[in-house]
Amino acid sequence: MIGEREAVDKLAAVVPANVRQVCATLTDGGHEAVTVGGAVRDALLGREPGDWDVATSARPEQVLAMFPRCIPTGLQHGTVTIVTGRGEASHVEVTTFRGEGAYSDGRRPDEVHFGVPLVDDLARRDLVVNAMAYDPARRVLHDPFGGLADLQARRLRAVGPSPDPFANAVGRFTEDGLRVMRAVRFAAVLEFDLDPQTERGIGQPSVLASLAKVSRERVSDELRKLLAAPSPSRGLVPAVATGIVASILPAVAAALGDADLGAWARVVDAASAESRLAALLSPLASAAPGLDVATQRRVEELLRALKFSVAEATAASRLVALARCTAADAPALRRALRDGGRALGGAAVSLWRALGNGALADRAADILERRDPIAAAELAVAGKDVIDQLAIPAGPRVGQLLKALFERVLDDPALNTREALLALAQTLP
Repeated sequence: MIGEREAVDKLAAVVPANVRQVCATLTDGGHEAVTVGGAVRDALLGREPGDWDVATSARPEQVLAMFPRCIPTGLQHGTVTIVTGRGEASHVEVTTFRGEGAYSDGRRPDEVHFGVPLVDDLARRDLVVNAMAYDPARRVLHDPFGGLADLQARRLRAVGPSPDPFANAVGRFTEDGLRVMRAVRFAAVLEFDLDPQTERGIGQPSVLASLAKVSRERVSDELRKLLAAPSPSRGLVPAVATGIVASILPAVAAALGDADLGAWARVVDAASAESRLAALLSPLASAAPGLDVATQRRVEELLRALKFSVAEATAASRLVALARCTAADAPALRRALRDGGRALGGAAVSLWRALGNGALADRAADILERRDPIAAAELAVAGKDVIDQLAIPAGPRVGQLLKALFERVLDDPALNTREALLALAQTLP
C-alpha cells in the first residue's frame, strides 16, 4: 500500500508551478491552500491529472485582493479564477472552503456558507477517493476519510461524516443526483469496484428521485464519458443493478429484463468507440433483413430526449436498426450498408462482431474493402451522362433511370463502369 510519505513525494513532483505559486501566495497571506479532487486522485494513481483545483480558507474577496489578475467566475459559490499567465492553461480555479445547505433541486445547494474547516469541505464531496487534499506549500497530504486505502483497494465509497457508509451514500447521492452517474462513470474509467454499501445506497428511492431531477444534458455527458472508458461494463452492470439504467433508459432496462447483464455489458466493451452507444442500446434491436426503420425511429427519439446531438442520435439509431441484420446474401447486405451509410460501415462491422455475428461482419468488411458501390453518388455515371447518351431532357426520368441503375449495381457491382451502365440504361423501360 502506498504510504503517506510516498504519496507526498508523488504529488510534489507533479503539481504545476503556477498552482504551487497560487498556494504559496495564499499560505503566505495566512490562509490554508490545498489542491483537491480528481487531480490529486489521478496523480496518486499515476494517471495524467486534469485541472488542478485549489481550495482555500480565504474568503472570495480576500482571494480577489491578493492576486492582480482574477476572474470572478462564481463568487456566490466561493470560486475565483486566478490568471497566472497567458491562455486558459494558466488559469487556476480557487474555491473557498464551504459548507452547504439543502439541495431542493437535487443538483445544487440552496445556499453555501464559508468559514468551515477543510475536513468539512472535503466531507461534502462525492467519493472518498475524491476527498483528499494536498498542501504543496507545507508538503502535507490531508486524507481524513481513507482515500489512500481506497485507491489501494480499487474501491469507490461515498464520503461523509457518518461511520455508516450506507448513510453517507444515501446522503451524498440524494443531495445531488448526478453523483450516481459520476460513481458508475468512475467505476468504469478507473476500473474500480463500487463498495457494496455505496452501491446499495444508489438504489434507494430518494437517490433515484434526485437522479430524475438532473438535466438530461448532464446525464448524457456522463454517459459519454462512461462509454469512453476502457471497460464500460465496470459501470454499466452496477448501473442496471441499482436502477440507474431504469431511470435514464427505461426502454433498455425493460428490454434487458432478466438477461445476462454481463453478456450485454461485454458487448459494449467489445464495440469500437463509434459503435458503443449503439451497443448500449442493442437490446432494443429487432431482427430484420436490412435496416429496421421502426427501430431507428424509436432509438432516435430516445436519444434526442436524452439530449444527444442530432449527429449522435442519427448514427446510433441507424446502427441499432442494423444490429440484428439478417441479410441472406451480398446484395441484401449491400442494401443494408447503403441504408446505414458508408461513413457508418466500419462501426456496423464492429457492432456485429461485438454482438457475436462474425460471419456477417466478415461479409460486410469484404464489401467495404472492395469498395463495392453502396451509395448512389458512387455510380460510374451521372445524370449528364444519361441525358447525353439517351438524348433525353433533364427531368424526373433521369432520376428514375439513375435509381434503377443503382439497384442493378447493388445486385452486381461489376456493372459499375461507364460503358456497362450506359448500355444498360438504353434497355431500361
